[in-house]
Amino acid sequence: MNEAYWKHVEERKAQGIPPKPLKAEQVKEVCTQLCDAGQSDKDTLLDLLIHRVPPGVDPAAGVKAKFLADIARGNVPCPHIDKKKAVELLGTMMGGYNINPLIEFLSVEALAETAAAALKNTLLVFDALEDIYKLAEAGNPYAREVMQSYADAEWFTSRPPLPKELQVTVLRVEGEINTDDLSPATHAVTRPDIPLHALSMGEKRFPDGTAKITEIRQTGKSVAFVGDTVGTGSSRKSATNSMLWWIGDDIPFVPNKRRGGVVIGLQIAPIFFNTLEDSGALPIRCDVSNISNGQEIKICPYDGRIEDSSGQLLAEFSLSPETLVDEYRAGGRVPLIIGKKLTNRAREIMGLGESKVFLKPETIEKPGVGYSLAQKIVGRACGMEGVYPGMMVDPVMTTVGSQDTTGPMTANEIEELACLGFSADLVMQSFCHTAAYPTPTDKEMHEALPKFITERGGVSLKPGDGIIHSWLNRMILPDTVGTGGDSHTRFPLGLSFPAGSGLVAFAAALGVMPLEMPESVLVRFSGELRPGMTLRDVVNAIPYYAIKAGLLTVAKQGKKNIFNGRVLEIEGLPDLKLEQAFELTDASAERSAAGSTIKLGIDTVCEYLRSNATLLKNMIADGYGDAKTLERRIKRMEEWLANPHLLEGDPNAEYAAVLEIDLAELTEPIVACPNDPDDVKTISQVVDDPVQEVFIGSCMTNIGHFRAAAKVLEGYDRLSTRLWICPPTRMDEERLKEEGVYQIFEALGSRMELPGCSLCMGNQARVEPGATVFSTSTRNFDNRMGDGAKVYLGSAELAAVVALLGRIPEPDEYFEITEKKIKPFMTDVYQFMNFDRLETYQRKAASVSIS
Repeated sequence: MNEAYWKHVEERKAQGIPPKPLKAEQVKEVCTQLCDAGQSDKDTLLDLLIHRVPPGVDPAAGVKAKFLADIARGNVPCPHIDKKKAVELLGTMMGGYNINPLIEFLSVEALAETAAAALKNTLLVFDALEDIYKLAEAGNPYAREVMQSYADAEWFTSRPPLPKELQVTVLRVEGEINTDDLSPATHAVTRPDIPLHALSMGEKRFPDGTAKITEIRQTGKSVAFVGDTVGTGSSRKSATNSMLWWIGDDIPFVPNKRRGGVVIGLQIAPIFFNTLEDSGALPIRCDVSNISNGQEIKICPYDGRIEDSSGQLLAEFSLSPETLVDEYRAGGRVPLIIGKKLTNRAREIMGLGESKVFLKPETIEKPGVGYSLAQKIVGRACGMEGVYPGMMVDPVMTTVGSQDTTGPMTANEIEELACLGFSADLVMQSFCHTAAYPTPTDKEMHEALPKFITERGGVSLKPGDGIIHSWLNRMILPDTVGTGGDSHTRFPLGLSFPAGSGLVAFAAALGVMPLEMPESVLVRFSGELRPGMTLRDVVNAIPYYAIKAGLLTVAKQGKKNIFNGRVLEIEGLPDLKLEQAFELTDASAERSAAGSTIKLGIDTVCEYLRSNATLLKNMIADGYGDAKTLERRIKRMEEWLANPHLLEGDPNAEYAAVLEIDLAELTEPIVACPNDPDDVKTISQVVDDPVQEVFIGSCMTNIGHFRAAAKVLEGYDRLSTRLWICPPTRMDEERLKEEGVYQIFEALGSRMELPGCSLCMGNQARVEPGATVFSTSTRNFDNRMGDGAKVYLGSAELAAVVALLGRIPEPDEYFEITEKKIKPFMTDVYQFMNFDRLETYQRKAASVSIS
């Protein structure tokens, strides 16, 4: 261990970062060497044991906890750690494997005081609180001390409060800073290794930024990161980790992770804002026009003022949510929630009233005002009729999703939460971002992560199965709430609030998630689509009409975005199939919305759930785990189908804005232009722009899109562009091959990708540098698909026409081609995957008995 480890230490030192945390085998070796009385490196070994072992239920933590507990029991002699010190060190491990020994030592007179002190500052106690209380009831004075400490919230009051003034130096980046800038997808494989991944922060967008931060911090000053629009995009937790690695502070006894820091923006994307909250940072939304790079500023959080060094007012703000002051003091929103639950439970057991220590959000009442659909769905998840905007609630998370570029981070967070079994009803893990071109690290993750998920009662997909959303949507239940570690977790049924990996871990482990209920924006459609117009044009019509209404601007400075942080609620399209509905809810991520709902007809929902129950039975037959979780979800689907009903918003519900869109007014395809999903234009405004590469794939596609594209291309022997084809799931791929659709693409020399994310993520496959691309994918940030790539976003039908022509067509050209090639076959083309009507799936489902 020594030679390999110290070589690793030197390699990391050369990069300016600390070594990785110790693994279980390395901890065993450290423990063995510490038992050697003549060990000359005892100080180094002690430092490794104390500071370089992950907390919680990481396997390395298990080795450490057992070693220290055995020392305290007198079973293992260690000349460098006495019994009292061993108990003290057990108290630094946050929870999990250290809890039972600490409770045990409450009854050992020589160790009880130290054990009590350790437990008083340990939040991840969970059900073991009952064991402490039993000891207290039996007369153990130290157990009584611990219970009283929990009841008095000493874990919280012992921490310093948010200062009245914060003196910081500004690192300002102009324009929009998205999470790809902070956590580049090309380095996604390193995301679980926070210090290493942080080296890539801003490499394309602000390449000298980390050097400037380092220079400022070496003078002893703190840094505030400032931008116009901050944190749009998918990779919120890894982006937050990278950000806080540079501007935050070390967390005692937690290797390679930091918290704290200040982030200021005119707009901060809601998921990024929440992830900053969870990580103990201080996010502030305010006008940043008077704040400049390198400026020394004073932040007065209680007064809501930002001043320069002379005291001149630069900006005003209000801390939101109200609990942000407590979150910062607790070290983050997650520890605050866990700690409050511990305090409340202790007080309940002891027969005490409600604690007065914490800030309590006001209850919001609106007599005469109804609830929107989203507010009713969240209300049901909280055991209430509805929840008004601004209310702080903890809705039950019925469905939780995790994908592979954030999955290892989620696993780490689950271990830190000392979770050995999920409380959420269904937790699912996918491998859609790394399966196609796995690195050695990816392959290790493909082996380890499924076991990690299934042994806690979750469901794990297999590499090659396809995109998380296309699968997770098959698992959901109507009118329930969920979350996922990908910003495109946007259920077409019920409501999902995507989150960073830390909050996803919290939701999976505890079965609930903190939420400040957002306002809603209603988008109401009317009329009928003209022939040749597609649902993707309807998607792009939302920002198109919002711009016309003055509710959205493309410019980043002083940007307006009515959807930012709100729920986008959609009505007027009741006959959509669920696969189509997801195109609309999915695209709410590009609007920076907190979530999305869509009002659908009950018959189409019944059709979808019958299909999905059959798919889940096939998963059980194929050996997917956890079978009990899948069985439980099938039962809940069948229970709903036995008595189908859907919530509806009240007519007198309030919305932040209402956007009316007449579908008949859409006369030509609408595309998002390079490189901004908000910069939407009709194709006549960008006609004849040459295109070199076309991508048809991502979670925004379904099997109908590939059939439609194949119809456009059928009969031709060459294309004018490079064409990428990537179906969302293996089921789509299998069906398209059976139908001969793949043969059309392959005959034209298309690049056929493994079902998954492919170019949409851009972490593995990439287009040629500087290429102009037409894509059906979700977003088109700078450098996401390829270095310097210009990316248009639009429909699969239009993408196929572009592939033929090598340019953006005239509207008449497009309609002429699609009318001839697609219109005669509409009924067959736009058929979806109803598994309960497919013989092979019916037969396999029939072999599965649900107990």
